[in-house]
Amino acid sequence: MKSMFSSTIAAISTPRGKGGIAVIRVSGDEAIGICEKFIFPSKPLSSVEARKASFCKICDASGETLDEGIVTVFRAPHSYTGEDTVEISCHGGEIICREILSRAFECGAVQASAGEFTRRAFSSGKLSLTEAEAVIGMIDAKSTSELKLSRKNLDGKLSKQIGAVYDKIKGVVGSVYAGIDFPDEDLMTLDESGMKVGIVESIKMLEALERSYKAGHAVCEGIPTVICGKPNTGKSTLLNLITGYERAIVTDIAGTTRDVITETVVLGDVTLLLSDTAGIHATSDKIEQIGVEKSIEKINECELLLCVFDISRELDSEDEEIISFAKKAEENGTCVICVMNKSDIKSDVETKLGSIFGNTVEISAKDKDSLEPVKNIINDMFIEGNILQSDGAIVTNARQHASVMRALELCKSAEAALDAFGTDIAGSELERAMSELSELDGREVGIDIVNDIFGRFCVGK
Repeated sequence: MKSMFSSTIAAISTPRGKGGIAVIRVSGDEAIGICEKFIFPSKPLSSVEARKASFCKICDASGETLDEGIVTVFRAPHSYTGEDTVEISCHGGEIICREILSRAFECGAVQASAGEFTRRAFSSGKLSLTEAEAVIGMIDAKSTSELKLSRKNLDGKLSKQIGAVYDKIKGVVGSVYAGIDFPDEDLMTLDESGMKVGIVESIKMLEALERSYKAGHAVCEGIPTVICGKPNTGKSTLLNLITGYERAIVTDIAGTTRDVITETVVLGDVTLLLSDTAGIHATSDKIEQIGVEKSIEKINECELLLCVFDISRELDSEDEEIISFAKKAEENGTCVICVMNKSDIKSDVETKLGSIFGNTVEISAKDKDSLEPVKNIINDMFIEGNILQSDGAIVTNARQHASVMRALELCKSAEAALDAFGTDIAGSELERAMSELSELDGREVGIDIVNDIFGRFCVGK
């Protein structure tokens, strides 16, 4: 099988550094011929049985042994890339790996670019674009939930669902144009009622995908989250509680935190891109003023706002200002949770706050058991039911979501056009929806999008 790529590439596919073993991957039309020049199993490499590990010697240009290892040959199209591929397992020392890789280059291979092995797999039809993105997700997974979602998408769950919507729309469009182009032929075509049914079904399938992104985003991309409040309410203590270690300095002195402290934390199934901010209050201290300005900026940018109140004290004007910020953020679509700290000291403040905020949680920030209710309320806000355990497809990144949204809007536009103008314009809108879905999963995709996706891979994958 001849590859569409002219060069044969090589790279170290395991992390750099010292380890028990390392794997060097060589892929392309000349992979076996190149490796045969310096890899010596018990018989010529070209005669080695495919997908069978063989002991070998790895030699330099003079024939001196560099290392002894294991070589495995994968013949096209039965390999990760769809090309002839040789994988060399050697001892995991930096110098050994560098010497063997250099030997592959001397014999005719070229350095693989970031993500080039997976890009070749995509180009040869071994992976769809969403499956290729799932490979990144598995490598970069920050939680078990993210790993499970990526594994599901690598198995083709999302790709198959996109294909099902595409085929549904294609059936409607094909029927419409068959009736327009061949009106006198006895072809099975849909009337407007049948078209309507097909469009509505497509809309429902796309709406399910669109809804799934809330959970996919929360698990895989992470939710920009801000802890806010007036000084000395327990914001930094809450940060330390969530992160599980002393990330921020905590004292009884108000205004200890003057800058934004950031941390990525997995809380249950959800990933939080967490920022602890300076206490919001009036101050003449220039450094504190900058901190307060940064706090307000972060509040305006976040998707989840944790407003901390000390319920052992009466609400004052500074608390009222925090409430005002929270309500404005809520109006702009931010999820807001009122965190009532020092719940071991009861007062009527919690009743007041409960009447203001829809989502509240009581904690004693120094008590590790307080983390559980915080985790539960955040997970309930972003993870719908048992969506992570279901067999349904889940959209996991902004690129996928944007394409789903555009396809959904076009299908809704087609439905409206069908009611107002008939089949022609509706068919045109549906064709555009098909184009969006084609770009989503790589049937038709611009080179800039492909470059961006595979540029996020490490070299060797």
